[in-house]
Amino acid sequence: MSWNFALILFLLLVLTGGIWLVDRIWLRSRRRARIAEAVARADLETAGASSEHVAERRQQAAQEAGRMSWWLEYAVSFFPVILFVFLLRSFVVEPFRIPSGSMLPTLESGDLILVNKFSYGIRLPVLDRKVIDTGSPKRGDIMVFRYPVEPQVDYVKRVIGLPGDQIAYLDKKLYLNGQEVARARDGDYFEPDRVSYTAKFDEKIGDVEHKILVDERSFQDIGPTWTYPNRQNCQYERNGIRCTVPEGQYFVMGDNRDNSLDSRYWGFVPDANIVGKTFMIWMNFGDLGRIGRVH
Repeated sequence: MSWNFALILFLLLVLTGGIWLVDRIWLRSRRRARIAEAVARADLETAGASSEHVAERRQQAAQEAGRMSWWLEYAVSFFPVILFVFLLRSFVVEPFRIPSGSMLPTLESGDLILVNKFSYGIRLPVLDRKVIDTGSPKRGDIMVFRYPVEPQVDYVKRVIGLPGDQIAYLDKKLYLNGQEVARARDGDYFEPDRVSYTAKFDEKIGDVEHKILVDERSFQDIGPTWTYPNRQNCQYERNGIRCTVPEGQYFVMGDNRDNSLDSRYWGFVPDANIVGKTFMIWMNFGDLGRIGRVH
């Protein structure tokens, strides 16, 4: 959906920009010539009249001669706005809406987030091809990316594994390069999607401390939802999954570990699918207290 909007925005930019350029190079000079001719005629028509009448007639003639057609006026007026929006969302920051509870308790359904578009490299709009390398995802980052199964759909998850990392999720415990990722119980969290309380934990991935939800009472059946690229890098077991992250790709998971469709099911996120790094919640109309930075 984001990709479709970017394409529509680009086409509008090309259309209005083309019209603005034609107006700048050709049509504007023609309007000026028409205005000059109209004012000269008005001067002849009002010869001997009062100065007030002459000035009024000159202004009327100039307005009529310089009037643009409605489509030209709209295109020329909206081009700077479309250009600003296009550059802003393509290279600086882009807004997204959280549609589900897969990132609870960090992100709630209805949160409106902002994504930094240059943290992981400058990419050409629409083509999504990286042209300038400004950095790479780090463990613990909350990343927006195009869903590998349906690239027109945007997903948001937390980066767990970098290229070359060995990831294991066994018996609902996370292991990174052979070491269990420590977590500490932090009470319970009421999960609206399930209308029940789920155990909440403090966890640290890389340098990022965050909270996760794990339902230790239920069994989680982990299996592939499609034959994804580099499927041979993962082994599914009765109690979980083990994966080695391929070069140029990333392993991501939702903070709501029992209610997230993520790399455990559909595989890795290629670098080419990355949109940007989530850095804040800018609005939640149901809870203004949620506005602020996210970790």
